[in-house]
Amino acid sequence: MKKKILGVLLSLAMVGTLMAGCGQQQGAEDQNASKTDSAQTEESADAGEDKEAGKSNFAPVAKEDLKVGVIHIGDPADGSGYSYAHDQGIVEMQKELGLEDSQIIRKNNIPDADPTMTEQAMRECIEEGCQIIFATSFNYMDTCEALAEEYPDVIFSHGTGYKSNDTNFNNYFGRIYQARYLSGIVAGMKTETNKIGYVAAMGSENSEVTGGADAFAIGVAEVNPDAQVYVKVTNSWLSPTEETNAAKALIAEGCDVIGQHCDTPNPQTEAESAGVWGVGYNSDMMNDAPKATLTSVVWNWGVYYTQAVQKVIDGTWTSENYFGGMDDGLVDITPLNEDIVAPGTQEKVEEARKKIVEDGFNVFDGVLETNDGKTVGEEGKTLDDATITGGINWYYKNIVVK
Repeated sequence: MKKKILGVLLSLAMVGTLMAGCGQQQGAEDQNASKTDSAQTEESADAGEDKEAGKSNFAPVAKEDLKVGVIHIGDPADGSGYSYAHDQGIVEMQKELGLEDSQIIRKNNIPDADPTMTEQAMRECIEEGCQIIFATSFNYMDTCEALAEEYPDVIFSHGTGYKSNDTNFNNYFGRIYQARYLSGIVAGMKTETNKIGYVAAMGSENSEVTGGADAFAIGVAEVNPDAQVYVKVTNSWLSPTEETNAAKALIAEGCDVIGQHCDTPNPQTEAESAGVWGVGYNSDMMNDAPKATLTSVVWNWGVYYTQAVQKVIDGTWTSENYFGGMDDGLVDITPLNEDIVAPGTQEKVEEARKKIVEDGFNVFDGVLETNDGKTVGEEGKTLDDATITGGINWYYKNIVVK
């Protein structure tokens, strides 16, 4: 069976996704804990196999009796970004399964740094009769864990984290680095200054963000070995002001393409205002900055939400964790902005896509050089899921941290 996710992902302070808005930075205690989790990855993966093969702890639920809770860090009504992308997945699931609006219980603008508000939102979902609750941001994780123990008859499905149990609590994420690699190719072909900016929610202590930046930089290097990727960290998943300021600083450094791993479209709108280009994240940010956005790295969360809720209806849901990729449609880039991408970009992207989907290329293959002169990986091998998701605390050779 294709390995879908690591039962216990290391992650440091993430998701921080949608994909993204995934959460807030963890402290040293969580970082140390996640190192311990890493050593358990192979065992956890085996446990995931057992879960999938095992029976559900939950009886079928009549579709008309089903209620689905979803906790958002932002407001999907913003029309772009992390929470919007997750909610589009919920909307897709609702349409596919024929659920009524009254069967979807949304709790919006729940800051994941506030455990009291998080717990209150989840308890309200439970009181309203939700059989499954999707918690979409990283720091909702511990509240999910605690309430899963208190309410064994409710399913808690947590996005971007690394914790789960054997009964009613799982986590879900995906190989977003595959899409980031493709977007790096787009950026590397477009830059004229050979300086590409990247607004990062978290620093090297967070593997999700750092691995994404590395995959982007690997894509850049494949088509433009002379280009550098300048990373500016905001230390927040959702901070419109800091995201804008980071983009401004990178543009002032001479960056003419701005990528991002943060929640709002502000880096793209700032790029458009400055007359440069960008690569969006979470949703199609060409809608926000049509003159600047070359493409966007996106999630199709409906892939996971639909299958998870269908399993609740069927009585087949288990706490198996989910780690999807480009091959099952969870991650991708949006169609290229043909008016502004460099000539030949589409052909290069399709070549790279084929390598990933058909030829088994995993982005983090072979020996990789870091920006401090070291190497990671081994010839003829690839980094495993656990390392990619929770063990990348280094930057690729062409990255400069600002």
